[in-house]
Amino acid sequence: MLLEAVYHRPKQNWAYAYDGNTLHLRVRTKKNDATLVEAVVGDKYAWEQTLTTVPMRIMSSDARFDYWETAVVPPFRRLRYAFRLISGSETVILTDKGFEAELPDNSNTFFDFPYINPVDVFEPPAWVKDAVFYQIFPERFANGDPSLDPANVLPWGGEPTPQNFFGGDLQGVLDHLDHIAELGINAVYFTPLFEATTNHKYDTQDYMKVDPHFGTNEKLKELVDACHARGIRVLLDAVFNHSGKTFPPFVDAQLHGQQSKYADWFHVREWPLQVVNGIPSYETFAFEPLMPKLNTEHPEVKKYLFDVARYWIEEIGIDGWRLDVANEVDHQFWREFRQTVKAVNSEAYILGEIWHDSMMWLQGDQFDAVMNYPLTNAVLDFFAYQTIDAAAFTDAIGAQLAAYPQQVTETAFNLLDSHDTPRLLTICDDNIGAMKLSSLFQLTYPGTPCIYYGDEVGMNGSGDPGCRKCMVWDPAEQNAELLRFYQAAIHLRHRYSALRSTDIRFVHIGQAGGTLAYERREGKQRILVAMNARAEAADLRFAIEAASSENGLTPYVVEFTGFASKQEATLATDEALKAPVSTLSEESTEDLNAEAALDGSQAASAVQTEISHKASWRVLLSSAGEHSEGTLISSHSDGLLQLTLPAYGFIILEQTTA
Repeated sequence: MLLEAVYHRPKQNWAYAYDGNTLHLRVRTKKNDATLVEAVVGDKYAWEQTLTTVPMRIMSSDARFDYWETAVVPPFRRLRYAFRLISGSETVILTDKGFEAELPDNSNTFFDFPYINPVDVFEPPAWVKDAVFYQIFPERFANGDPSLDPANVLPWGGEPTPQNFFGGDLQGVLDHLDHIAELGINAVYFTPLFEATTNHKYDTQDYMKVDPHFGTNEKLKELVDACHARGIRVLLDAVFNHSGKTFPPFVDAQLHGQQSKYADWFHVREWPLQVVNGIPSYETFAFEPLMPKLNTEHPEVKKYLFDVARYWIEEIGIDGWRLDVANEVDHQFWREFRQTVKAVNSEAYILGEIWHDSMMWLQGDQFDAVMNYPLTNAVLDFFAYQTIDAAAFTDAIGAQLAAYPQQVTETAFNLLDSHDTPRLLTICDDNIGAMKLSSLFQLTYPGTPCIYYGDEVGMNGSGDPGCRKCMVWDPAEQNAELLRFYQAAIHLRHRYSALRSTDIRFVHIGQAGGTLAYERREGKQRILVAMNARAEAADLRFAIEAASSENGLTPYVVEFTGFASKQEATLATDEALKAPVSTLSEESTEDLNAEAALDGSQAASAVQTEISHKASWRVLLSSAGEHSEGTLISSHSDGLLQLTLPAYGFIILEQTTA
């Protein structure tokens, strides 16, 4: 066993409270190295009366590692634990002290989760798990009130530039709520709505006022109420890293220099405020003079921005905030921001814009989620750019699943494009099939998917400003078939809780590089998704058990046997430590691995059950004409399932109970 690959540390994504009673424990081993991993657990103050061994399963794998996981309910909300790792005839024990050949006689050197304090349990809003978001760039969605148009407004549908305007407004969104609702959307994210000079509004002038080109605060309240009446939540964009150059405190600092009462509201390197050789004398977003960086450590700045955060939730009724350039703002500001927002609405969703690993912001004291760009990149690399094969893709997904606690994965904001990137169809080189597969994976993957406005009707466009075109409303110019696909796929996500769970297992990774199949489970639901992400038809042939060998992460309840005499306790401990370990022989392991490897199939579970029963699957959605909805497909008696998929084809199956 390669001990250098073994890793664990308490807290973060390795040992965390999933709820007020349950701990999740994880440990990493070299891929395909350990054949069995167990957690040896107990209460540190009642060790002899609680000592037990808990089995672990492989939750995910990547190119180098397997990630093992178990869930434990301690009897008194605290837990000491070690890991027993087995590879063939080799057994090692991992404790906080390091590796041991034998399990220590006492638990003093074990890992320690001191206590599950309820206030420390990270609980993102429950509604987000069931949300499908729709991102709207307000200036380009719909012009519903021409009386609000800027003086230099252009006819709808013209070529976008960084500076021009087309008159999109809040009334336009109100006028098209039917389209949003019929698509299956139940949450909307707006890029900034507050008064600003640009078309994108990321240079805020007045944080307490809707931009007059969009409408009024009262109109936004009307829109929020109308959305809520349809079961649609509303998320606004908060630009708290920086303001706009026309923000009154910055204007005052420009006029009065160091004598301004707002001089300390900004990060100034040198007075006066000016731009020399393209470099502002004050800190900004990037080097953009229009966007001076706010000093979020200043008490007055914090009070002002916290008042803003409260106002739009209390008075307008929004359901949360998306936070622009969130990683450039200090952590303490976000901690206090969270307390401010959650005090007003504990179910408000706090979403940070971060493009990289975000564990430091996702520990329950700052954000509920971040924009999941690592997932974005993996999906696009496989389905759109086709720069990686199915094995590399599933490795990337495995690493992503292991990177965060389960509740973070459940509410991660999963997007494929936005106002900051080229549109999905353009990324896919206008290949509708590749676009569908990208979106289908997004909509059948754990987390919260977000559709960028217009993608559902086939809009394309390169990076800014091409990705910010006017929404196409003429049905003759929309891709009606693509719209029906999005509606059907979103409907399936709402219908089947298994598609919203975190229980995902890859059961086939094609040797040819472009095919894969994975199952999604929750309760009695079992959904199988198969895809062919390349331009040639493909035959998929893989084994899948008739009944799931495991169904989610079932918590193991540690029992407290009660205090006994010292002699009885010693005998009980000795027996527990001497208990034989349930493991597999090397021959059995080889047999099971051979079954799992059939035709390139890989399964992310430690132990494969024997595949010997026929199973029936009902088609829910398919790209192939011969597989209409409701068609039954059966595996062979040995569990072998054969599927033929056309180029960029897919099929979604539900296991029948018959």
